[in-house]
Amino acid sequence: MTGATLLELPEYAAVAPAVIMIVTALLLLVIDSISPEPGENDRLALNAVAIVGAVTALSVSAWFLVAGTGQTEGPISLFEGALVVDGMALFFSIIVSSVTVLVLLAGYDYAAGDRYQAEYQTLVFLAASGMILLGMANSFVAAFLSLELASLPSYALVAYLKHNRGSVEAGLKYFLVGALSSAVMLYGISLVYGVTGTFQFAAVAEAIADTGLVGILGVGIVMIVGGVAFKTASVPFHFWAPEAYEGAPAPVSAFISSASKAAGFVLAFRLFVTAFPIGVVEGVVDWTLLFLVLSIVTMTLGNFAAATQENVKRMLAYSSVGHAGYVLIALASVTTGSDGYALGAGMAHLLVYGFMNTGAFLFIALTEYWDVGRTFEDFNGLGWEAPVACVAMTVFMFSLAGLPLGGGFVSKYILFGAAVRSGLWWLAVIAAINSALSLYYYSRVVKAMWIDDPEGSFEIESYPVGIYAAIVIAAVVTVLLLPGFGLVSEHASAAASALV
Repeated sequence: MTGATLLELPEYAAVAPAVIMIVTALLLLVIDSISPEPGENDRLALNAVAIVGAVTALSVSAWFLVAGTGQTEGPISLFEGALVVDGMALFFSIIVSSVTVLVLLAGYDYAAGDRYQAEYQTLVFLAASGMILLGMANSFVAAFLSLELASLPSYALVAYLKHNRGSVEAGLKYFLVGALSSAVMLYGISLVYGVTGTFQFAAVAEAIADTGLVGILGVGIVMIVGGVAFKTASVPFHFWAPEAYEGAPAPVSAFISSASKAAGFVLAFRLFVTAFPIGVVEGVVDWTLLFLVLSIVTMTLGNFAAATQENVKRMLAYSSVGHAGYVLIALASVTTGSDGYALGAGMAHLLVYGFMNTGAFLFIALTEYWDVGRTFEDFNGLGWEAPVACVAMTVFMFSLAGLPLGGGFVSKYILFGAAVRSGLWWLAVIAAINSALSLYYYSRVVKAMWIDDPEGSFEIESYPVGIYAAIVIAAVVTVLLLPGFGLVSEHASAAASALV
């Protein structure tokens, strides 16, 4: 495997991050089968194996990216082109692995005493492996199988609290809408295959140039856009997200709102740049216009809906919808002859978003652990009882709003600048207005924690190490990404430019 390490590795070693996730999932099941009634030592062993597996996948992904795997001498193509490992695949592997580490670290305390902890961790690893493979997918077959591998465990994770009516209801809604979305996307893929006669992305682009069945092809592309919009929780395919995020355990909400969203966008980036390049399909369907409309509607509805919520977890769910609208700017800004700047900006924002959004949901996991409550008023005065966690939450809120307290400020600036660079200055203005609106509801959380007087006393008996560690790590990385954003942007731009 050229350009990867000081050692010469075979090319198939490039899929190591996904393989590590799958092997760890199987290892957890083996450990659980040996001791199906876990004690404290077994719980420690399960968590140690899970965290080591996720950290190893993260380390390998970062190692490969920095070493230039699939970049210095071109992408590594595997399984006759079904999978491809390049800078974009490794960049998104880092995002997914980072979120997985934080979620598993928080789960040590959140799921303490749960006899099904191994099953929970296994589902997280299987979903993460599907998301990593989705970033490597270079054919419709590989993409759809990876999508299902990521989605099916996610449905089970949302309904993980099987004795909680809200969790089971959220999981059922997520599953039903997800099944419908998969069916629509699969039908769209079948139409594209019927027109082009191939599943591989680059071959599809070549076949489109010679086809006369533009009507069928256009319908297929639109249906695929709908499938991608569901996965990224974009309006009008977003209505599952607030229900799923609110009903799911908070660490699961963090996982699917950050890692799953990133996986949906890497599929969109690779699919529409490689299989449906705008210069080839603009006479069939102008998907940049579709994403432009989706971006405006998604960011506006998401932010306005978040501003009306009284439940903090539900507010974060709609906030996640709004951020999907921001990232859609990257696709709306792609033009013929694009140099990859817009896609790179979208990738960089997704990495920053992965830390600040995951940290915010893990703070909710902490309040659920303490049984504090879920409304803004329930957080009144919490800052004086748990100052470290609340300082971290303040960082997350202001960074999500785009204030210069974390990497979210720079990533939004670059992303909005990509719209201006593509001549869509008015889209950047709309995004900036929406970002200003988000400051209202994010600051409500900060105001409640630090300014408002509590209505009663908090009964905080313990400070869980795992959840605290995950929150603090996410906050530190969010802050460090402000001065260190240049390194992130460099890798993201290089990966995007290579793809374009």
